Amino acid sequence: MRLLLSLLLITFSLPAMATETLKVGDRIPTDLALMNQKSTATNFKELAGENGLVLFFIRSADWCPYCQVQLLDLRKGEADPIIEAGYNIAIISYDAPEKLNEFATRYSFDFPMLSDKNSETIKAFGILNEDFALDHFAYGVPHPHIYVVNKDKTIKAVLSEEGYKRRPEIADVIDALK
Repeated sequence: MRLLLSLLLITFSLPAMATETLKVGDRIPTDLALMNQKSTATNFKELAGENGLVLFFIRSADWCPYCQVQLLDLRKGEADPIIEAGYNIAIISYDAPEKLNEFATRYSFDFPMLSDKNSETIKAFGILNEDFALDHFAYGVPHPHIYVVNKDKTIKAVLSEEGYKRRPEIADVIDALK
């Protein structure tokens, strides 16, 4: 009985995870009701441009150098064609709003950075990196992905690379908008 009770407690204390990664044609499973880097609540409707939203899921703006380079590439103006095509850009990570704000302030980063503190959105998209234990500092990071989401919340394109060191080029995102 004690073993059964222990198993039940473990089962119910584990976070829910999506069974598979979302793909083109799927609707996003959340309204993106998250806090931004200024600790202000936001959502999909507020974030989306005329045609939709490009979501960059990153591991961490605080400690991941690959993510930081990806974000700085966005800042250089390479993302202007995305905005010109009617899509806004938002970044999602498990970082706390304060950490996101530190990055945004240090590097004059203007795009919304959303804190998925408990990784519920990351899990809902099916991209939680399961390589880390619950007590590891990196538990909750996603496998890096970029989603192009239309105004009606359907996924138009999904971009990712194997592993976390390589990221899709901004040119690939621009091509996916066409």
